[in-house]
Amino acid sequence: MFGIDCLASGSPTVAHPGVSRQPLGPRSNLPYNIVMKSQLSDWRGTAAPSLSDIEGLASEAYRRLPEHFRNLCENLVIRVEDFPTDEVLESMRAETEFDLLGLFQGVGLPFQSDAAPEIMPNMVWLYRRPILDYWAEHEDTLGEIVTHVLVHEIGHHFGLSDEDMEAIEASVE
Repeated sequence: MFGIDCLASGSPTVAHPGVSRQPLGPRSNLPYNIVMKSQLSDWRGTAAPSLSDIEGLASEAYRRLPEHFRNLCENLVIRVEDFPTDEVLESMRAETEFDLLGLFQGVGLPFQSDAAPEIMPNMVWLYRRPILDYWAEHEDTLGEIVTHVLVHEIGHHFGLSDEDMEAIEASVE
């Protein structure tokens, strides 16, 4: 954890894990501290990406899909929620609510039948908080992560298993 403390003199000190506390007061004009102060001020007014921000990234990723893929997804519903439901976590045997970045629910295209009634549309769920947690721990951009999760779940809509998609990804790396 990072913490900011104030010394008796009123000068702030910034504590980082494994680093001794260094007062910024008299050294605040050093180039490194000037850069750090400007970077911190950029983040002070910034909120975490909202559900609608993630929806916007997903919409943009969906628009970039080839048209013939989008045509196969015309009845697919894409939703963004903060977390999976308890029922989903239990059915997926997830240890925490952060274990799932996304989910496909429905019957994949190759397994659909005219004889079987369609009860609900196929759905892709993107989970904002687990995606943001993953983003914080990896080098990928948020847009790259949302795109990857969306394409992965659409792959299930096309009837591909996780193993199928891993083999496809490995073949292009």
